Order: sequence, then C-alpha cells, then structure tokens
Amino acid sequence: MSLFKEFSKGLYDQNPVFRLALGLCPTLAVSNSIENAIGMGAAATFVLVCSNVIVSLIRKGIPQKIRIPIYIVVIATFVTIVDLSLAALDRELHKSLGLFIPLIVVNCIILGRAEAFAGKNSVLRSLVDGIGMGVGFTLALLALGFVRELLGDGKLYGTPIFGPDFKPVLLFILPPGAFLTLGLFLGLFNWIDFKRSK
Repeated sequence: MSLFKEFSKGLYDQNPVFRLALGLCPTLAVSNSIENAIGMGAAATFVLVCSNVIVSLIRKGIPQKIRIPIYIVVIATFVTIVDLSLAALDRELHKSLGLFIPLIVVNCIILGRAEAFAGKNSVLRSLVDGIGMGVGFTLALLALGFVRELLGDGKLYGTPIFGPDFKPVLLFILPPGAFLTLGLFLGLFNWIDFKRSK
C-alpha cells in the first residue's frame, strides 16, 4: 500500500469514529464545541503519532508476552506530556477537556494502532498511519462539534451565527445530542457506502 493510501485510509475507509466506531467515549463527551474538538483531536493525534513511531522503533526488542504493558507505558508517557503541556499553555481548554486527556491512555484507537499496525510495520509507515488516523479522528470530532455547537448554542468557535432571536436546540449540547449527531453521521456514512456499492 502506498504512503498516500496509508494516510488517507484514516480519513474515510477506516475513520476511527465513523467507520470503526472507536474512541467514542471522548468523542461523545468533548464534541460539544469546535474548540474542544480541535483540542482533543490535536492531543490524540500527538499521542497517536509519537506512540506509533516509538512502538515501531522498539517492536523487534519487545517480548511477545509483555508487549501490551509496554505499549501502555509508551502511550502513557506521551499522554503525560500532552496533559502537562496543555495545563501550562491553555488552562481553560485543559479544564474543559478535563479527565478525557488522561483517559487517552486507554483510548482504543491509540492502543489498537500500536498493536495492529505499529507493532508490525516500519517507522515511516507507522508515522503516516498515525497522522492519517489522528487527522481522521480530529475531522470526526470537528464534524460533530460543528453541528452540536451550531444547533445547540447558535455559535461557531464562540462566535454567534444566527443573531439574538435564535432559539438554540439545547439537546445538541447535552449527551443525548451527542448520540443523535453521531447516529446521523453514521447513517450518512452507511448511505454513502450503499450508494457507492451500486
């Protein structure tokens, strides 16, 4: 598979959220605004890319029986870097994302890519895979954040869009709105696949 295909598979065919239904806990929890979506997407992408590269570099020296704990230690190292950096650089975003930054350690997208891909492929392919999956995850968060913030708050990135007379649909900011929006996107992706298969 070419490097471009390795990258682009994470955008649609193997999109972590819309195609593989991975990482749904942070996706549903923090996608109530575009700012949160960008913050979580960037954090997860950094951890995904760095852990993929390190796992690929050390894969031949890891005993099979302890590979998963080693992957978790590698991932936890980069999550700690992200958590402390975000706390120092943007306190409000760090507070808004809360517990979901440390929980990146157990995000099945990141552990899954380490086990299924980086543990079996070269550093370059693992790097490209991490970037593609991270960008795909971020785009999914952005799509959900766009719809939820626009309909639930009448704003985009904190800027009012519809004016003072707009009555926001608060459901979209709440957890049920996250499920509804995700369900609509999953339905859209399945409909696109159905049309493409004809």
